Amino acid sequence: MTNNDVLRRLRYTFDFDDLKMIAVFAAADSQVTRPQVSNWLKKDDDPEFEECSDHQLAIFLNGLINERRGRKDGEQPKPEKSLNNNIIFRKLKIALGLEADDILRLLAASDVHISKHELSAFFRKPDHKHYRQCKDQILRNFLSGVQLEYRDGRTQQDDSSATAGQPS
Repeated sequence: MTNNDVLRRLRYTFDFDDLKMIAVFAAADSQVTRPQVSNWLKKDDDPEFEECSDHQLAIFLNGLINERRGRKDGEQPKPEKSLNNNIIFRKLKIALGLEADDILRLLAASDVHISKHELSAFFRKPDHKHYRQCKDQILRNFLSGVQLEYRDGRTQQDDSSATAGQPS
C-alpha cells in the first residue's frame, strides 16, 4: 500500500475534511497547507497528485494518536523518516486504543483470520526471532475492518437510534 492510500482510507473512514486533516497534522506540531493535503489525496493519475512521504505520513499518524488519545506530557515522539506496514499498523493500533482481540475482530470482519501469536509478531522489534513483516494485504484488510467499524458501523448506529423512538 502507498502512503497516499493509507491517508485516503483514514480520511474516508473518519470523514475528515481538509481542515480536520490539517488539524491532525497540527496535533503533531506540523503545519501543512490545504493544497498539500488536497494533492496527497488525489488519484495517482491526476496531474496535481503528490506522493505523501513516509515522514509526512508518520507526522499524520502521530497527530492522529494525539487527537484520539490525548497528548503526552513532555517531548513529543519524533516522526520516523522511514515507515513500513508494521509501524503504520502499530501507530493505528495506538491511535484507536485497540487490544489484540479488537484487531482480530476487525480483521475477521474483512474475512481474515489469524491467531494472536501471528498478530503479536507484527508488533515485535525487527530483530526479534518471532518478528513478522506485515504484508500489504493484512494492512489493507485491517483498514477495511476499521472502516466497517468506525464509518459504516457509526452510520448504522445513527440510523437505528434515529428510528428507535418512531413507531413501526
